Amino acid sequence: MIRIEGLHKRFVQGRGRRARVVDAVRGVTLEAIDGRITALLGPNGAGKTTVLRMVAALLSPDQGRIEVDGVDVATRPRDALARLGVLSDARGLYPRLTARENIVYHARLHGMARAAADARAQALARTLDFEPLLDRRTEGFSQGERMKTALARALVHDPPNLVLDEPTNGLDVQSIRGLRQALRRLRDEHGKCIVFCTHIMQEVQRLCDHVVVMARGRAVAEGSVDELCRASGQDDFEQAFVDLAFGGDRGHGA
Repeated sequence: MIRIEGLHKRFVQGRGRRARVVDAVRGVTLEAIDGRITALLGPNGAGKTTVLRMVAALLSPDQGRIEVDGVDVATRPRDALARLGVLSDARGLYPRLTARENIVYHARLHGMARAAADARAQALARTLDFEPLLDRRTEGFSQGERMKTALARALVHDPPNLVLDEPTNGLDVQSIRGLRQALRRLRDEHGKCIVFCTHIMQEVQRLCDHVVVMARGRAVAEGSVDELCRASGQDDFEQAFVDLAFGGDRGHGA
């Protein structure tokens, strides 16, 4: 479970007289529970990635609290990260290493023995359907192949919580379908808490159980897709999102 309470983050943009303070995240509170895929849905610049970077201890909040399975990220970051798998938009694979070596290296950083790390890499490659790629260098991998390797790397220490930042960016249809199947399996068979950050409404409709709509640094609505449609009085989820995120300004995204 990931719990966020009253989260704030500010950045200073520019220098000197042109400097200005930007409130990237303004009082976000949300709860992502086990066995559920929770979406952070919002336009670019809504603060979604900033929230996830604070969950992953890559940024420190100016105010608020983040807990991963009851562990405070600010005061016990190593313990929190041990219970968290992170798949960022910048996948960061080492191109000269094979898929197996990338995964095993990450496992060793988590303190796993070499034999256990190797076995885990093999099992994840089977689960995510990329066994033929295991002993190939990741240099030259397609976006889908890189995504599967990065996802295996994030899961190598079997964390109960998984955070994904725009994981479908640049993927073809088959790769997106494969990712959906993998995430559903992790939710249904392993009870993982999955937080899925995106601005693509179709992915939310097909994959996510709970949706937090973000706009201008705030969480402005939450619920299932059906609940959000009812709350906005819309049958179409895209229009429901526009109403909730932009206050009914139909000019956005038209």
